[in-house]
Amino acid sequence: MVRFEHFRCPLHRYTFSVRPIREWVESVCEGKVLNLFAGPTLLDVNELRNDLDPEMPAAYHLDALELLRDWRGELFQTILLDPPYALRKSMELYKGHVCSPFRQLKDELARCLKPGGIVITFGYHSVVMGATRQFRLERIALFSHGGAIHDTIASVERYQPIQFAIAF
Repeated sequence: MVRFEHFRCPLHRYTFSVRPIREWVESVCEGKVLNLFAGPTLLDVNELRNDLDPEMPAAYHLDALELLRDWRGELFQTILLDPPYALRKSMELYKGHVCSPFRQLKDELARCLKPGGIVITFGYHSVVMGATRQFRLERIALFSHGGAIHDTIASVERYQPIQFAIAF
């Protein structure tokens, strides 16, 4: 069964700067966290931060797809995906740089994630990784910003590769 949660909160260009969203994320993250589009807000989790903007506080300032493809370190228990939701937003937030194609990004995530780990994705869709990539949807959080502003949907999907699922 999928757990559904609803929050009312303001919209901000940096998602995690909104207290209800930040607190929800911090409560859901497990273990070592890769925050691929970190922005300025430091989370109270064990996070490795990446942001394309060199002015943001982050250990890496790489295109997210490049970081995933080149990662040779410890696997993560949680990966946070909060990319700009549209090309226009990407161009505004990253000073004209276009972020990685989202589908390619999703295809690379599993190689950096521990079996049983989670991906938390923010956007306009509730199923992002999906069963074809061996993920199972566990939670959906709807952050309602009111008025004519689009809601933000956060999905939590658990990575369950076949060999991992059979072992239990």
